[in-house]
Amino acid sequence: MASEAVLIPARDAVLAGDLAVPGSARAVVLFAHGSGSSRLSPRNRAVATALQHAGLATLLMDLLTEHEEAVDALTAGHRFDIALLSGRLTAAVDWLGRHPDTVDLPVHLFGASTGAAAALTAAAERPDQVRSVVSRGGRPDLADEALGRVRAPVLLIVGGADHEVLRLNHEAADRLSAPHEVHVVPGATHLFEEPGALEEVAEAAGRWFLRPPPPSDGA
Repeated sequence: MASEAVLIPARDAVLAGDLAVPGSARAVVLFAHGSGSSRLSPRNRAVATALQHAGLATLLMDLLTEHEEAVDALTAGHRFDIALLSGRLTAAVDWLGRHPDTVDLPVHLFGASTGAAAALTAAAERPDQVRSVVSRGGRPDLADEALGRVRAPVLLIVGGADHEVLRLNHEAADRLSAPHEVHVVPGATHLFEEPGALEEVAEAAGRWFLRPPPPSDGA
């Protein structure tokens, strides 16, 4: 479906995004791309398209400005700055809560690679707004102390052949107090380039985002 180009103000930047809201959307998924990538990530866009077909709105956004991306391409100085990236995701969560097309929609986060750490940190900072988090081939370990503060349910999707990242995800899962699962895609490597791998990611993410919410306390 067609998306709308939007600008998302953060404390120290204005960031470009692409917002798609299907009719009768049930929730909105905010994407956090991985290191060295952008809102144009073909893998995230493929997952976003699948989620739109499942009735979810999506927001793909750049986490860095054009100048910062140019600097990062030379120095890799921003891609591991989880505080910077998560702060911008938090600003985007707040923006979704004000935008007329998404103000009434539950917000979920989808993070890839280092973007997963940023998503988990943003979820810890906005526990009342973020309903769940999905990580694809992520580095949740980089969320550090924020892992223990996440309240939203977390799905960690990892390729079965991505051995080091799989180990890091299991270790991070042990530090989560929120409900969580590790979903291993058999035979998949870090970029999920194997036939059917990315489709499995999208299906697992869609099921996670569309799960009924847990009962409230006292229900």
